[in-house]
Amino acid sequence: MPRRSHLKPEVMSSDRPSEGRRLRIRTPSRQTLRGLRSPAAWTPADGHGSKTPYEPRVNSALRTTAAYAWRILVVGAAVYAAFSVLGQFHEVAVAVFLGLVGTAILRPVADLLARAMPRPLAVAVALIGSIVLVLGILTLVGEAVAGESAGLEREFGEGLRRIERWLEGPPFRLDPKALDDLQSRTGQFLSSHRSALISTALSGVGRVVEVVTVFVLALFCSVFFIHSGDHLWSWFSDQLPQTARARVTIAGRAAWRTFTGYTRGIVLVAATNAILVGLALFALGVPLALPLALLEFFAAFVPLVGSPIALAVAAVVALASKGVLVAGIVVALIVIIGQIEGHLLHPLVLSWAVRLHPVVVALAVIGGAITAGVLGAVVAVPLVSVAWSVYQSLRQAHGSTQAET
Repeated sequence: MPRRSHLKPEVMSSDRPSEGRRLRIRTPSRQTLRGLRSPAAWTPADGHGSKTPYEPRVNSALRTTAAYAWRILVVGAAVYAAFSVLGQFHEVAVAVFLGLVGTAILRPVADLLARAMPRPLAVAVALIGSIVLVLGILTLVGEAVAGESAGLEREFGEGLRRIERWLEGPPFRLDPKALDDLQSRTGQFLSSHRSALISTALSGVGRVVEVVTVFVLALFCSVFFIHSGDHLWSWFSDQLPQTARARVTIAGRAAWRTFTGYTRGIVLVAATNAILVGLALFALGVPLALPLALLEFFAAFVPLVGSPIALAVAAVVALASKGVLVAGIVVALIVIIGQIEGHLLHPLVLSWAVRLHPVVVALAVIGGAITAGVLGAVVAVPLVSVAWSVYQSLRQAHGSTQAET
């Protein structure tokens, strides 16, 4: 019996069509072929031969959105946990931050002095010189306040009475008895809550101790950061895995470049604002011009918010001491200095270090103030700037690596 081929099965004589009849082959329709090709028309069978129910396909946009959503949630939880840990040790975090600020400002000075003397001596001269300069400015401000205290009380008394008469006239037309009642209620409140005020003042002594401790720790950190910051960073990089050292080095360089640029730029902007405010208040004859200029210097470290608040305090002092006209000039000064700061100083000094939209800066300042008060408002903008700079640097490095590959 001849062996049948498995490739061409034989056709039996009984299955063959007759001479006059042709074998009609029915071709599948187009709808049938479309149904066979689509994955929705069949489902794989399990081991028992029963078909599993069909699972609908998820839209690619929804799948991508879900993937980004849970990753954002994980990153947000990690950031919240990190800030919670830092909140438990906020004194240490503040000390390290101030140490980095001092390093960013004094490192170029120490490097310049190290060309003519040993580096430890250069670091000591830079730190001691900066401390003497700050204490000298504070002493000068204290002497100015003490020298003007006698005349300032008299001018403030006359200014308050002038404000009362202004409020009694048009357009406010307040009742004089209401103002007298307000003064009497203020005195009664102070006398009745004297014990609470005393306890608050005593608790402030503990705050002073904490502030001194933070500044001492910041000074201690600054000494080692300025003297051997490169060696500390090299030691830290050596502790990481070999695969992560390149990315950490790129991120560290970008973070330090942005942080130093922002710190030096904001100090220059604050000093310029303080000098302009001090000269203007001195020319207008407003008392406490030097302390108000120092207040403007420290307030400028909070972008978009600090400088107008400091100048508003100066406007109140001018209103109480010199009248409505001088106060109006100070208010105009607020607008002028704000324009100079926003359209001249920030683009020239901070544009290369802080590449953030003003809306992002405002949101960062408000969010930092809500989270950690004044300190959060000061730290928020450099923190966001450093994070954005690190992200851009890592992205550029990844893109260049892919291009080389």
